[in-house]
Amino acid sequence: MSRPDVAALADLLRPALQQSGVELVEVQWKGSGPGSLLRLVVDRPGGVGLDDCERASLTASAILDAYDPIETRYSLEVSSPGAERPIRTDEEWRAALGRRVHLRVRSGDAERVVEGRLIAAGGPTVEVEARTGRGRPQPLTIEAADILSARTAVDI
Repeated sequence: MSRPDVAALADLLRPALQQSGVELVEVQWKGSGPGSLLRLVVDRPGGVGLDDCERASLTASAILDAYDPIETRYSLEVSSPGAERPIRTDEEWRAALGRRVHLRVRSGDAERVVEGRLIAAGGPTVEVEARTGRGRPQPLTIEAADILSARTAVDI
């Protein structure tokens, strides 16, 4: 049994989910065989609630039943990206402007963590207002190529 093509599933589901009012952020496949899980991560401006997830689940189920693109039994789960969501695409970087971000950054042969408010993104660099050793916020420019992972962070 081969794993389903998550990119093809995303292409199949995206238009119907948009029509139901949510954006498909990610498609994940976990496991193999009858105990597998198809997880759809959806979002919309202002965030998603339980009703949005239920509507997206019903929509996705109808599409998956009609096209039957998966050879094995599986469970379907629909969820939000959560408060600390990954930042991967240009659109996600733009949406994170002004928010607190957590970046894992390559620094020579090592890694470091930068956390602060995202003040600019796009092109070859991002700019984060981060606290220095003395606690004063200062703009820090980071090469996009050096960012290993990025996610939004919750302000406490």
